[in-house]
Amino acid sequence: MTVKSVQPYWDLTFDAEGDPDPEQRDALLAHAAGHTDLVLFSHGWNNDLSSACRLYDRFYAPFPGLLAAYPAVRPAYAGVHWPSMRFSDEPIADFPRIADVTVPGSGADIAVLKRVLPGHDAEADRIAELLRRQPDEPEALEEFAGLVRTLTGAGPVSAALAQDFGGAGGGALPALFTGKPDAVCRELADALAATVGPEDDAEALLGGVGKKIWAGAREMLRQATYFAMKGRAGRVGRAGLGPFLGQLAECAPWTRVHLVGHSFGARLVAFALAGLPATAHNVASVTLLQGAFSHSAFSPGGALDGMQHRVHGPVVAGHSRHDSALGVLYPLASRLSGDDRSLLGDGRWGALGHDGFHGLPASPALPLAAALGKGFPPAGCVSVDASAAVCHGGPPCGAHSDICHPELARLVLRAGALIA
Repeated sequence: MTVKSVQPYWDLTFDAEGDPDPEQRDALLAHAAGHTDLVLFSHGWNNDLSSACRLYDRFYAPFPGLLAAYPAVRPAYAGVHWPSMRFSDEPIADFPRIADVTVPGSGADIAVLKRVLPGHDAEADRIAELLRRQPDEPEALEEFAGLVRTLTGAGPVSAALAQDFGGAGGGALPALFTGKPDAVCRELADALAATVGPEDDAEALLGGVGKKIWAGAREMLRQATYFAMKGRAGRVGRAGLGPFLGQLAECAPWTRVHLVGHSFGARLVAFALAGLPATAHNVASVTLLQGAFSHSAFSPGGALDGMQHRVHGPVVAGHSRHDSALGVLYPLASRLSGDDRSLLGDGRWGALGHDGFHGLPASPALPLAAALGKGFPPAGCVSVDASAAVCHGGPPCGAHSDICHPELARLVLRAGALIA
């Protein structure tokens, strides 16, 4: 599938280590110089090319109309692709489900897990079998937790990659994997149930199986997979996209780049700033939509401390209180992974896409309507409450993927000073 709503458009694909597709890289480097601005968007939850392209097609659709009154702007567009996944029970607003299933760990999910986390097919098949049988023996849950750890590659290296804080201890093995499986699974099941509103069916969300602990086990699989994806997003951003932007600055020194990321894609483009060569000055704005990483990452002591100064314009965090993936499940998984060391001293962990930047006293916080009104902060970190637009989606993730709105397209263009 191709992106038709905007032209010119290029795909830019990275592998899990951050190595780009050379043909796609060279095509973008060869043609970007003819444009004043390049908008580059990274998905976070897709697991295939067609899903990502559908997202880019819909998100970019309002851009030509919004830019029609600005003929001096000659825009180009690109979409980043990287090996990630979303589980089949996570609906995307106005998008078809990828499979006719309601719980993670289905056959469709296992097939995708094998593709994005290769080399452990036997472990993946055994995980699927245990989820299907849901045995009562405690040893089965212990086996399940061990298999999840093996499948997702949990270890000091992956733990360090997934850290949003600096300092020692970043390589500690997460408690999500080392805690007692029954206690971890029960806590995860409780959190999963908390995402259900009065109009939703809690039993269906928990699998309709009447076995709470195995509902928690399914959630352990999801959160462990996301832990791996979180680390991968940072690696691809720092080792892949950042150096590419440096190459782009050499080939197209007058082309301003506007980075946009959703969910873990927000982490990817944010960490690209850490991999940006010191000689590159082409990043003009960054817009992080429902960012699935710590709201303190840019704060003093955070992994991205000071990285906002590598951007000539603002770094914008769009957030929504309706995002239950980031408001309920993600904080718990972070605490279970040992990331609850708050830089604010209150012991509370939160996601950027749930409540915006923390630990930055000079960072403005605006409602979406104000951000789209007159004036926009010209630089620095800016939190924008997009709850008025990002508000649709059922459990377990809520409005996490409800991002295809003209208001958010305008937000990207306002952040980049492309429109008034």
